[in-house]
This record gives sequence, structure tokens and C-alpha cells, in this order.
Amino acid sequence: QVQLKESGGGLVQAGDSLRLSCVASGRTADTLGWFRQPPGKERERVATIAFSSLSAYYANSVKGRFTISRDNAKNTVYLQMNNLQPEDTAVYYCNANVYYSRNNRGDYWGQGTQVTVSS
Repeated sequence: QVQLKESGGGLVQAGDSLRLSCVASGRTADTLGWFRQPPGKERERVATIAFSSLSAYYANSVKGRFTISRDNAKNTVYLQMNNLQPEDTAVYYCNANVYYSRNNRGDYWGQGTQVTVSS
């Protein structure tokens, strides 16, 4: 089991920056990441990072603006979001993917944090 607690959301203006944090407790996650769900749309993957931090994924829409990082000593994953735009408005969810055994992985989710970007 993994428990996730996000923080750092808020209301900002276009061009501003925010940093989201997510503290994980319980089993160590192989991959940590951020997903978001804009109003009226499906949840989408924003960025994920492997335990080693050597491998990271970014959605095309955030490349060059968002940076994901993790501090394994603190069991924390961060999402630095720069040059925010109104289309980034969404509820952002922290995700942990845990390896249990071959063909057995678990996905865990935080409660979500709202990010609203005004134009």
C-alpha cells in the first residue's frame, strides 16, 4: 500500500509558476508521477519519473515548461510548472506505480490538488 499527499496547487495568472509536491508513505514506488484532469475531460498523464530519476516522461503539451523530480530520501516527487497557461487548469493527481511481482503492479492515487490559471 502507498499513501500519497499532494500540496502546492492554487490560483495563478498566465505566465506564473507553481511547484506541486507529493509525499509518499508506505511501500517504495518504482515510478512516481503526475496526472491531471481538466474540467469535462479525461485524466491524462503529465509527467512520470523512475526511481533512479534517469528516466522521465513528459506530455508534449508540457515539455519545456514542466520539470518532474523526486527525492527518494524524502519519498517526495515534485512538479515544477513554469509559464503556466489557462489550458493547464485542472485537478492534478499524484500517482505511484509499485512493482509487487511479475505481472503484478499496483497504482495508487492522491486526492488531487486544484491548479487554476487565469488569462
